Amino acid sequence: MYRRLDPVRILETTQRLADRVTERFPESGLAGVAGELVSVANRAGEDHDWFDRPSWPLRAAVIIGVALLVLVAIGTMVVLVRLPAQAGLTDVIQAIDAGVNDLVFLGVAIYFLMTIETRRKRRRALRALHGLRSMAHIIDMHQLTKDPERATRPDAVDTASSPKHALTVFELSRYLDYCSEMLSILSKSAALYVQNFDDPVTLGAVNEIEDLTNGLSRKIWQKIMILDHVAG
Repeated sequence: MYRRLDPVRILETTQRLADRVTERFPESGLAGVAGELVSVANRAGEDHDWFDRPSWPLRAAVIIGVALLVLVAIGTMVVLVRLPAQAGLTDVIQAIDAGVNDLVFLGVAIYFLMTIETRRKRRRALRALHGLRSMAHIIDMHQLTKDPERATRPDAVDTASSPKHALTVFELSRYLDYCSEMLSILSKSAALYVQNFDDPVTLGAVNEIEDLTNGLSRKIWQKIMILDHVAG
């Protein structure tokens, strides 16, 4: 019961986080990102269910294709066996060579057909994971200019190009914490894509996203620790 991620629970947590961000920072860009994160979590849940369902029409087509290829191979072997007794050595060698080539191509064709469903799911997963990776960088951009030291320094002097800081110490702490939570949800949404899909390529992409979100989250928590230290 507690060994698998539940897409419904992830979506509920994401929606609750979006509500919290919107209530705390209703006019901020982070509220818009949180709303988009709800759509991302919902899409990840839908894809999770889609990966769990076998594509029976595709599998039936693959079985038919493999059966036809096997029949062709059997026909080729029958032709080789029924070579005329008076056939020369050259004809026999050519026939054997053609038969071996046919078997090699048969194996390649069968492998291609048997992996169609996996490659189809992999393509869909990698496309979605690319979007999650981009969203992680977007969240990082929102916290990029949130300097905890400047928020607690009344003697700080801004330049004309300095980012505006209108957040209190408490609000800045909540803002950074929301960013960290959003990165965590992105990581869990990515993990849904390999929960029912055992593909090493997709798993590698998910691991990269987890490393990315963990690294970005560590930077945010360093800011939170600095903020707590300076405020204290």
